[in-house]
Amino acid sequence: MCGIVGYIGTKPVKQILVDGLRELEYRGYDSAGIAVLQNHQFSLFKAVGKLVNLEEKAQNFESTGFSVGIGHTRWATHGKPTELNAHPHLGENSYVVHNGIIENYAELKHKLTSLGTQFLSQTDTEVIVHLFEHHLKTSTTPFEAFQKTLNELEGAYAILLVNASADDTIFFAKHGSPMIVGRNSENETLFGSSDAALIGKCHEVIYLEDGHYGYATKESIYLYDTHNTLLSLKFTPLSENKLSAQKEGYRFFMEKEIYEQSTVLGDTLMGRLREESVYFEELNPTLFEGINEIKLCACGTSYHAAMVSTYLLERHAKIKTSVEIASEFRYREPLLSPDTLFVVISQSGETADTLESLKMAKKAGLKTLVICNVDNSSMVRLADASILTRAGIEKGVASTKAFATQVSVLWMLSLYLAGERKTLNNTEIARQIKLLRTLPSVVAVDNNIHEQLRRLSKRYLHGHGFFFIGRDVFFPLALEGALKLKEISYLHAEGYPSGEMKHGPIALADPELFTIALLPQHKLYDKTKSNVEELSARDSTICSISPLDFDKADDHIRTHHHDDYMLEFFEMMVVLQLLSMEIAIRLGNDVDMPRNLAKSVTVE
Repeated sequence: MCGIVGYIGTKPVKQILVDGLRELEYRGYDSAGIAVLQNHQFSLFKAVGKLVNLEEKAQNFESTGFSVGIGHTRWATHGKPTELNAHPHLGENSYVVHNGIIENYAELKHKLTSLGTQFLSQTDTEVIVHLFEHHLKTSTTPFEAFQKTLNELEGAYAILLVNASADDTIFFAKHGSPMIVGRNSENETLFGSSDAALIGKCHEVIYLEDGHYGYATKESIYLYDTHNTLLSLKFTPLSENKLSAQKEGYRFFMEKEIYEQSTVLGDTLMGRLREESVYFEELNPTLFEGINEIKLCACGTSYHAAMVSTYLLERHAKIKTSVEIASEFRYREPLLSPDTLFVVISQSGETADTLESLKMAKKAGLKTLVICNVDNSSMVRLADASILTRAGIEKGVASTKAFATQVSVLWMLSLYLAGERKTLNNTEIARQIKLLRTLPSVVAVDNNIHEQLRRLSKRYLHGHGFFFIGRDVFFPLALEGALKLKEISYLHAEGYPSGEMKHGPIALADPELFTIALLPQHKLYDKTKSNVEELSARDSTICSISPLDFDKADDHIRTHHHDDYMLEFFEMMVVLQLLSMEIAIRLGNDVDMPRNLAKSVTVE
């Protein structure tokens, strides 16, 4: 979710870099920095928080004549949002900015540390600049050292690197994270991780492909492919629409955020999974001493994530768990005991009812934990401990990737506690950790399924309502699916446990009632199937979502076969998000800004 900019030219570089970073604010950030190289000398400025803090730090700096600069906005993954962890990261005579994940950073860091390198930050990025300077000692040119560095990196990255001995050059590389390079009629070269950073500054760009790398000077751009072949430069026109550029080719931010869940979950899991255990650097095991019960509290989508975790925490950690709607919890004079861990969940960390519930728990003397997407938010500052979901900024009002990251964190937390409490053996924990590692691929959107949902959506624009039904963790997923549809289509939808149909709701069944049935292969399939058959017998229109065929379905969305119900959960989550979005688009609604709703609910 970070943003990158770079510049080679004669204009005031500070303003160009800061303006570019400002255009990338939509990606989210908690710190920012720039490094300027002029006449073999560096000037560095970094700040935590908003870009205005960076501007204040650099307010007295001005460049004259030719200079090279790189800049970065960071959303914390490895390490807290501090100036030391902010980019650019420095070596002795080099600076680097980086988006992505260096998967083998721990191995590289150990190697470099053993050779005497001292690290200042907690980030994976810092290994890049130190590895580069290590190779520089045995290379004939900085570019050769850069090539050697890239050969050792594993993972996803977009990199800009500058070195004092080549003060007219930016070295660049792209693998798995976006990077764009542009030139203009004034012979300036610009880099950005999104079109938005370059619009208005150049009119044609090169969208780098995975494996592309090279260097740019004030004279030219030298671009190489994975076979180290020098490529001819093929520029394409750059759109002038900044909003469209921020959406990165998607119709809506919601669609973009559904598609980027694959990348975001990689960030959520990063550094937290070991072979037979889950590790949270944010947690001290003493937080759980004397705890015999967990009470979760949240609103809206976060409440549905909390509901999912009640199944997982009791199933894995064998600890009594309950969940509360924050707006109700505040006013019902709850009985709170000191052996209860109070866990609040919020995307923003500012949700009013949840924040007040957290204050109540603190006042009652309970230990508290917040699961949140925004560091330094009110809840993070107030709670005893916090786990960040690392979802990045979410512009669509209807939550998608925030829910995915919350559930994945809660799944990890259930395994963490199972390890601490010895309620699952190491073999089972290791099995589930392997499942967690597959989540980024599980939530990657299948284009064929998306196209099927787009075509199917035109059949679900009328009727008198929707039932979303499921059992076990698929019941809260049904609630979340119904909420998504309500939020953006304005159609009436209800989520129910499948087994509750005969206790009243089935009275509504007729051809104009649409039932979205979640039928996972690995969790109570036969029980749920029987409930759906009861609705079908009463002429409800059935849309089944399952890896298994279902002959009573009017429409069937075939998901992939998985080895575990939790992987089925995450794929069905994506299907429900896409289905709701496509129905809303068919109805002509603005899915990013649905009526009557706000992104962060900071009032009762």
